Amino acid sequence: MSELRQRLGREPDGAEEKESELENKLDGETASDSESKSEFGGAPPAPTSDDTPEVLNRALSNLSSRWKNWWVRGILTLAMIAFFFIIIYLGPMVLMMIVMCVQIKCFQEIITIGYNVYRSYELPWFRTLSWYFLLCVNYFFYGETVTDYFFTLVQREEPLRILSKYHRFISFALYLTGFCMFVLSLVKKHYRLQFYMFGWTHVTLLIVVTQSHLIIHNLFDGMIWFIVPISCVICNDIMAYMFGFFFGRTPLIKLSPKKTWEGFIGGFFATVLFGLLLSYLMSGYRCFTCPVEFNNDSNSFTVDCEPSELFQLQEYNIPLVIQSVIRWKTVRMYPFQIHSIALSTFASLIGPFGGFFASGFKRAFKIKDFANTIPGHGGIMDRFDCQYLMATFVNVYIASFIRGPNPSKLIQQLLALRPDQQVHIFNTLKAHLVDKGMLANSEDA
Repeated sequence: MSELRQRLGREPDGAEEKESELENKLDGETASDSESKSEFGGAPPAPTSDDTPEVLNRALSNLSSRWKNWWVRGILTLAMIAFFFIIIYLGPMVLMMIVMCVQIKCFQEIITIGYNVYRSYELPWFRTLSWYFLLCVNYFFYGETVTDYFFTLVQREEPLRILSKYHRFISFALYLTGFCMFVLSLVKKHYRLQFYMFGWTHVTLLIVVTQSHLIIHNLFDGMIWFIVPISCVICNDIMAYMFGFFFGRTPLIKLSPKKTWEGFIGGFFATVLFGLLLSYLMSGYRCFTCPVEFNNDSNSFTVDCEPSELFQLQEYNIPLVIQSVIRWKTVRMYPFQIHSIALSTFASLIGPFGGFFASGFKRAFKIKDFANTIPGHGGIMDRFDCQYLMATFVNVYIASFIRGPNPSKLIQQLLALRPDQQVHIFNTLKAHLVDKGMLANSEDA
């Protein structure tokens, strides 16, 4: 009887086999996945190695691996925050260049994962076409930005005016060239793999290039719309790690086993408080609140304006329930601080799902990090997986609740019209103002 029990303990019955197969399917280890692995060139990429600087390794050699990792992450996080302050000090042009560099590095990290799989078949042009499509998409997006925000400069220079006029046609022609090159590169017996990689490149462009373009658009609405959202994501990442490190007990999601509910909740409250304080500090400075505009006289960016109502202190009545606790009836704060609550809430509750998405992606390819760029943190994409999702939200939020018609852009567009079109718009606007009683009728006078 005991032997029978031992056999049952070692050899699962039919029901247990079905359950085991189901678990394997959920884990992605099905037969079809094995077939896909063989088609993609065998073994998955190896996990990244430890590239912690030797100085830190020696200094922290007496600590356990848990505390060593804590100190390495902490020191390099402070270094990255210091670098962030430096590029903010250097101004919007440097920020745009940094965004461009980050975009290229993130694209390279994701494409490299695909290339490691793809090169085993020695099929042509994958990396060449990937970088060519990156060039095409950047040409389209940055060309649109230049035309939109540097309109007067573009109209002043004849070559730029011609490029601006036919910008979309040129962009389409460039993309069409790459499309034809891809079709010509198709190799018999590997069609499906090549189309996998074609989709891989385009999804990467959608995730990386489009989002970085939105980050630059947010920057033009005022550096505060760039700094506060990015800082909220950084704060949530740090505080969720701290709360999880010291108090974490309850796992949050299977995709990221180290994430805990304690870290998730603690990061939320810390991020909301941080967003309120940072918004209060920045709302009083025009260099952060004014839109970034191009000055045609000095050929440089300017951030000087009369602050909008969002950045003027106002008095708000405190609800009666809270009054009984804090003994205050009113509070003076900037309206932007109220918007910062929405930004920090998204950064702490929805933003982490960008990280979960990246975790699932890395698990699918059995890799720990996208690259070894930053010791203790992985690649650049590992640090910006939540930032891209945040950038989209901020852009949509500004377009939905903040941004109105821009008079300076309208005037620039009017000045580019033919004289007869300008006269027609002038007469139409004049008649409209007369009908509203805002302008006296010259005939009555």
